[in-house]
Amino acid sequence: MMMRVILLAAALLATPAFAQKPAAKPAAPHPGAEVYQNLCQACHMANALGGVGAGRIPALAKNDALVDAAYPIAVVTGGKGAMPWFRGSLTDQQIADVINYVRSNYGNRYRDKVTPAMVAELGLPAPKGGRGE
Repeated sequence: MMMRVILLAAALLATPAFAQKPAAKPAAPHPGAEVYQNLCQACHMANALGGVGAGRIPALAKNDALVDAAYPIAVVTGGKGAMPWFRGSLTDQQIADVINYVRSNYGNRYRDKVTPAMVAELGLPAPKGGRGE
């Protein structure tokens, strides 16, 4: 009798209904998150709220200026004020990724996506004579 109980328990545990489910894979991070964390958050802060100190760093969180994708493309590629340009130091793919990341996080819900082709077409050239040129 005891042997039947053990065999029955073993059979039940071996069935898919009782088998442990594999752990769910964590979601892949957004490709622009690493660029933001390594370059942007030093000034715009981890929460994208910007700051005031030696200068005013604009908030990217809940920023209506990001509604038209051409604007952040121009700023990231060509710079603006104290914001450096990233044309030449980031690929068009990285620029598109970080813009899409910011436009879909931090309270921003812009659904249209920036593509590397858009960055190539709408992006500004890197200014001459800067960053060791």
